[in-house]
Amino acid sequence: MKKLEILLDQFEYRVPLLSKENSKISKSNVGWHIEHSILTIMGITKAVLRSNPLDYKWKFKLSRFLIFTIGKIPRGKVKAPDIVVPKNEITENQLLSNLELTRKLILELKSTSNDHYFEHPYLGKLKKKETIRFLEIHTNHHLKIIEDIIKS
Repeated sequence: MKKLEILLDQFEYRVPLLSKENSKISKSNVGWHIEHSILTIMGITKAVLRSNPLDYKWKFKLSRFLIFTIGKIPRGKVKAPDIVVPKNEITENQLLSNLELTRKLILELKSTSNDHYFEHPYLGKLKKKETIRFLEIHTNHHLKIIEDIIKS
């Protein structure tokens, strides 16, 4: 969980660069990547908190195995679900406020049972530990894109 908190700190340092963009790297600017990642963490965390551990049934998923093994999400291969796509203009205040909300949700996640889970559309059901690992991989994926945009 500490790694996810460090990644959120990295996002916070980059909030002032929210309007920076490079269409050769991504169709979206830095602010979009930060907000998308925040929406993802908040949405998934809320789903874990609402889940009923008794409904969990493990099933092998090759996509989960591959992503967790290599620790990366390939760029440009998956389209983000609409629920985690930022819809409005992104501002510095909005990003900072949402980062704070995200940190509070992560604290709630820490205290929930390890048997709670999230059902990912491509990776299947992920128990709390796997969910945190996915969030770290996903957040790092977008941080790397942000770094590439900033470097250009």
